[in-house]
Amino acid sequence: MTNNSQGFVPPPYPYDRLDAFKTVAAKHEGGVIDLSIGDPCDAPSSAVIAALSTSHLERGYPPSIGIEPLRAAAQSWIQRKFDIDIPLAQIAACVGSKEFVVTTPQWMKLRTPSRDTVLFPAVSYPSYAMGATLSGCRPVAVPMTATGGLDLTKISQDDAKRALMIWMNSPSNPTGALDDMGAVVAWGRKHDVPVFSDECYVEFTWQGKPRTVLEYGTQGVVALHSLSKRSNLAGLRVGFYAGDADIVHYLKEVRKHVGMMVPGPAQAAGVVALNDDASVKVQASVYRKRLERTAEVLSKWSGRAIDLPAGGFYLWFDATDGWEFAERLATEGGALVSPGDFYGAGGSNNVRVAVVQPDDRIELMAQRLG
Repeated sequence: MTNNSQGFVPPPYPYDRLDAFKTVAAKHEGGVIDLSIGDPCDAPSSAVIAALSTSHLERGYPPSIGIEPLRAAAQSWIQRKFDIDIPLAQIAACVGSKEFVVTTPQWMKLRTPSRDTVLFPAVSYPSYAMGATLSGCRPVAVPMTATGGLDLTKISQDDAKRALMIWMNSPSNPTGALDDMGAVVAWGRKHDVPVFSDECYVEFTWQGKPRTVLEYGTQGVVALHSLSKRSNLAGLRVGFYAGDADIVHYLKEVRKHVGMMVPGPAQAAGVVALNDDASVKVQASVYRKRLERTAEVLSKWSGRAIDLPAGGFYLWFDATDGWEFAERLATEGGALVSPGDFYGAGGSNNVRVAVVQPDDRIELMAQRLG
């Protein structure tokens, strides 16, 4: 990704690499069935849409930390969901979760210039590695355990000493695995490394109860949440982070100077969405049924046993060759899926399938596949 004569050269965006398969899939009557990107297709609640048009918050600059009603809604949601009380001062808004993932390493590097390493899961959302690279830090992938969590025993003493932060993602994108949050927090505190926990899929936890890193106290930990998946609001870019008082305060102040602001109407809509648990339960049921049906269809067609994830709305399975499987599915079923190497070299044999198409589109894929 770097070149001595040219400086940084952005790599191809992962999903742009599927363009050739789009052409193949589009030849089917009814067009492409896109299961490659986790882009919600279901409608948000009507109350959220109404809040967007009646907030009157579009005229002035919104506070970077989030309007108080938004932070209070996040506080209340944490209490309802996890039975944890977090002070309002330790909660702040972000412009969706991706920008927070990508920009935070540079702010943490400024805070602790003696450290230069960002640790993240070896099989994961590519933005963890990209955030480290764009901040001038060392991206270091932590190998995975057999159950899909971080294998903390594989982190070298040198990397631990140089680490600015360690990312955890549970439920995981792409694998759906649930990590041992307590073990990661204990490791972080032992090595004085802040733990950042990306919990954007927590509402879709299928095995056990939803968990947050905040269960282990806020010292040295920050939890990141988003409304994109839980409330079908990816286009609004509303998220929030909560946790360690010093880290959250520092990030709030830095981000204020940068002008990181969720648009006012989006913040007002976020309040309504966070206070709405009923629609999220309905959405979870929809995703669960789609996971089951898509796994059934692809298992029958491919001859592979495809298990349901512990969380999230992705199927993740060994396909021997991820690109070959994706090409075959595009050709025979007109459907796009993500080859596993999008999420690190450790996923090269795998495929990720996002069940974010309406039921009738999934049934159309089933018909095409016979």
